[in-house]
Amino acid sequence: MVSFTVRMRFDPGDREEVASMLKRLTLASRQEPGCVSYIAHFVEGEPATVLIYEQYTDKASVDHHRETPHFKQDAIGGLYQKMLERQVENLSAIC
Repeated sequence: MVSFTVRMRFDPGDREEVASMLKRLTLASRQEPGCVSYIAHFVEGEPATVLIYEQYTDKASVDHHRETPHFKQDAIGGLYQKMLERQVENLSAIC
């Protein structure tokens, strides 16, 4: 199992556009083979910060995710262009 979080900070004026991109990306990602969980959140008290929790069955599934048209459009071509800051935390499951 491969799990990680992605935290991104955006300009507050981009909140609605970011939300639209995340909705499309979330719905499409959840349909991918090997995607166990994909949940995007706005952080309470930080209206311009997003936290995405992602879990995949294996590294090959993560690699596949990063090559999909929806990832290229809404993450690379959308969110990555708008974000001011990005942090990834790789997770190790306890059980």
